[in-house]
Amino acid sequence: MRALVRILASVYALAVYGFIFLPVIVLVLFSLQATSFPIPPFTGPSLRWYEAVLGDARLTTALVNSVAVALLSSALAVALGFLAAWGLARHHLPRSGLMRGLITLPLTVSYLIIGMGLLILFNTAGIPKSLSVAGIGHVVINLPLCFAITYSQMGDHQVNLERAARDLGASEWKVLLLVSVPVLWPAIFAAFFLSMTFSWDEFIISFLLTRFDTTLPVEIWNLLRSGLNPRTNAIGSLVFGVSIVLALLLELAFLRRNRT
Repeated sequence: MRALVRILASVYALAVYGFIFLPVIVLVLFSLQATSFPIPPFTGPSLRWYEAVLGDARLTTALVNSVAVALLSSALAVALGFLAAWGLARHHLPRSGLMRGLITLPLTVSYLIIGMGLLILFNTAGIPKSLSVAGIGHVVINLPLCFAITYSQMGDHQVNLERAARDLGASEWKVLLLVSVPVLWPAIFAAFFLSMTFSWDEFIISFLLTRFDTTLPVEIWNLLRSGLNPRTNAIGSLVFGVSIVLALLLELAFLRRNRT
């Protein structure tokens, strides 16, 4: 009976992992297709379509835009999230529970609703669509996550370290930069790379808030509108590869935090 249970569990696990990873495997496989049609039979391997992607000025520009938006928006989201978490964790403010709830509220709201709200807000303010506006949208969706991660790691032992630094004459900014940040760096690191991952893959807000200069997910969508194209497989594989690298860095940060 136990052997049957193990076999069924193994089959179930294989089915789940196959369901999750089979589309990705197919995507990567046909990104190496040598012919112009991403359909069986497989002919390759070939880096032809990766060379076509990297040689396309529009796609490479979108790639650079995505990297820039992800880096800058994630850095700003982490900075604001950390300061908000530190303020609410270290100071007794009126209705602090309500404040924490309001900060994390965007986590429960659809990106479509947030994007439409930002679009209406910027249109009303007379601010045109741009990468900067899209970056602000990415900060809005990632700041609550960064806040939640850093706030959850602010324990009592850090309070004692900060108090000791103040007793030794450190100013509040020195306590913040030289004590709190180094102690919390695994959580800050994890929040940054998780924010990078979400920003890198984000489509809806980028689509609504950009016009001429777009991010890579928006360019992929533009390519897909004209039908299947081997270049889209290559681009998708590159995006997947970057996401995997960011996820691995995030896992390393969590492992380091747990050891600490």
